[in-house]
Amino acid sequence: MTIQQAKALALEKLASGSSPLLDAEVFLKWILKRDKTFLLFHRDELLSPAQEQQFRSCIAKRAEGLPVAYITGTKEFFGLEFKVTPDVLIPKPDTEILVENALNFIEGKFRANPCKAVSVCDMCSGSGCVGISILNETERRNIIPKELLPRMTFADISGRTLETARQNANHLLSSRALSRISFVQTNLFESMENTRGGRFDIIVSNPPYIPYAETKELLKDGRNEPELALCGDIGADGTVSGCGDGLEIIRRLASQAQQFLRPQGILILEAGEYNAQKAKDTLDALGFTDTKLFLDLEGQLRNVSGTACAHKGKRTEKRDSCHTG
Repeated sequence: MTIQQAKALALEKLASGSSPLLDAEVFLKWILKRDKTFLLFHRDELLSPAQEQQFRSCIAKRAEGLPVAYITGTKEFFGLEFKVTPDVLIPKPDTEILVENALNFIEGKFRANPCKAVSVCDMCSGSGCVGISILNETERRNIIPKELLPRMTFADISGRTLETARQNANHLLSSRALSRISFVQTNLFESMENTRGGRFDIIVSNPPYIPYAETKELLKDGRNEPELALCGDIGADGTVSGCGDGLEIIRRLASQAQQFLRPQGILILEAGEYNAQKAKDTLDALGFTDTKLFLDLEGQLRNVSGTACAHKGKRTEKRDSCHTG
């Protein structure tokens, strides 16, 4: 089988899919360890019997609905190749704006206090793509002195997910950056020890925010991503709340974040185009100031941020409530 014949096979077997040719190219680049230019100019290159068998296996799995990233076990995000497993959400290009916004806030914090390292929490960290990209880009762009690289805490409810994040960090980060990170398994902030005055200057998160009903519909297409990483209607006890708006986790996260942010600390969330405004309303109702909405590269509402009050009172979170305040 040649490269051209492999593409033709994919077009035939994946005809009902949205991107059969793109899927085939990703598989071929992964199997042959070559780039797209090579595929284009070596159409008559023969695959070895082992490579052909591997390609046919990839096509068969894709035809059953398994995402390409879960088949190859990798996904590019912010120029880095991340390991992904069925335990984690597949990194999406839209989430890269979350990294850019965090980098801007880190630079702003450094300018305000150039002698102090910024402390960051990547809550609901998944594969670690957000926090790892923040650290990598901070160092690569020389946004702040290397000796003041942010301290990064990766937090997630799943131990297996945190292990994937740990493996990605070990593979992708410099030894200096690795010395600045820690991992905490926790249901939002519940198992995380607080300190007087707050622990973090910035909390960044791409939490589950899709309504329960929509999550069920999305998973019918065979994408096989973990429901826990998609559905935003999960209450503190792990059961589906009655809210149905996809904001239950964001309400709890934002309320708890107030206790873990330092005065004038910043919370940055991804909430998607259909929930970003409601997430901003949630932050406003909880007393965050200077709340802002951010657009992604397609002009859709994607991120919301808010600044913690200088004086925080006792937490008033109402578990599994569909109302803020």
